[in-house]
Order: sequence, then C-alpha cells, then structure tokens
Amino acid sequence: MLRALEDSLQRLGLCRVDIALIHDVNPRWHGDDYERRFREAMEGAYPALARLRDEGVVRAIGVGVKGADVCLRFARAGRFDCFMLAGGYTLLEHAALDEFLPHCAAHGIAVMVASPFNSGILATGAVEGARYFYQPAPDDVKARVQRLDDVCRRHGVPLGAVALQFTLAHPAVATAVCGYRSPVEVDTNQQWSTLPIPAALWDELKALGLIPAHAPTPRADVSA
Repeated sequence: MLRALEDSLQRLGLCRVDIALIHDVNPRWHGDDYERRFREAMEGAYPALARLRDEGVVRAIGVGVKGADVCLRFARAGRFDCFMLAGGYTLLEHAALDEFLPHCAAHGIAVMVASPFNSGILATGAVEGARYFYQPAPDDVKARVQRLDDVCRRHGVPLGAVALQFTLAHPAVATAVCGYRSPVEVDTNQQWSTLPIPAALWDELKALGLIPAHAPTPRADVSA
C-alpha cells in the first residue's frame, strides 16, 4: 500500500492527496478468500493509511466497495473518514438506508455514492440496451424503472434529476460520483442536481412503495 501510494504521488507530482481508499474488499470478488482479505486490509493497509493521515500525507482515508454491509463492517472496525458506496443508495437500491447510512450520519462519516444512476438505467430510463450495474438490465429492473419514470413524467421532471437528488438528499451523503462521456452530460447533471422537484412527486413514490417511506427526500425549500 505504501509503495502504491508513493508511486501515485510521484506520477501526480504531489506531496499529499486528499483521499485514499481501500478498494473492493468484497465477498463478490474474493469469495472464500474474503475473510483473509478483510483481515489483510484492517491489519495492513488500514494502520498504514491511519499513520499517513496523522502525518498529513493523506487528508482522509476510507473504503470503496459496492456492498453497504461490507462498508458497515469496515466502519465498525476502524476510524474512517469516508466511504465510496458504489451504486448502493439509489432509487433502485435501498439496503444502505437501514444501518450503514444512519451509522455514518451519527459518526460524522462522509459517504460518496458512486454510480447514482446504477451505471445508466436511471439516467436513460428503461430503453433498449439500458445498463444496470454494467450489464443489460433484467426485465424486473426495467419494469421498476418504467414505474419510476411514469411518476416523473406525470410531474414533468426528468427521471435522472429525481435519481440524483434522491441520492444526495440523505444527510450522510456528501457527494455523488457520476460517470461522464461528454461535457454535455456534466452540464446536464449539474442542472439535474438543482432542478425544482415538487414534494408531491416524492409523496407519490413513497405511496407506491417505489422508495421507502422513511427515505430522506429534498427539503421543501429546495424542491417546492
């Protein structure tokens, strides 16, 4: 880990970085080797990163992984400043809402939600070839997205704006990390992040069970 960070600092021409993340320690990738990899991260990488944070070489340390359950395990095992949760808190994915996000909010841990559009489908809608976690979206996901899109259309709001603002509304979420293919997409997401969304839209999504009733939504002074 120390060698990798030193190599990165040399390539970047910097003496420090803002954030360093332990990446993808996940049962999905490691299978039966996951427990060993978790211990390796907490007994090796974590102490080294914590020392570098104390020395000011790294300003914040965290973990980047897909599963909210894995993030929560790390959060309880060490003193982390932030987490990058990949696609794990979106209009389609709510598992982080019950334990992980409340834990982060209570302990002042910032959450960066990567892929708030679940790698595409929440930006494009349930179109032909829509992607969900980098794979062709299955029929049940496309059906849920179509229901979400129908509500958005009734209120005259783009699905992508609702998806982005839903993710950002949770008090533990500091930012959303989106993927871009063009400057136009950057401008579009910037507009979506502040587009007024009527409170009635959020109420309808909750009434239909498309998002949890206890999910935070943008404040009335922002979305009215």
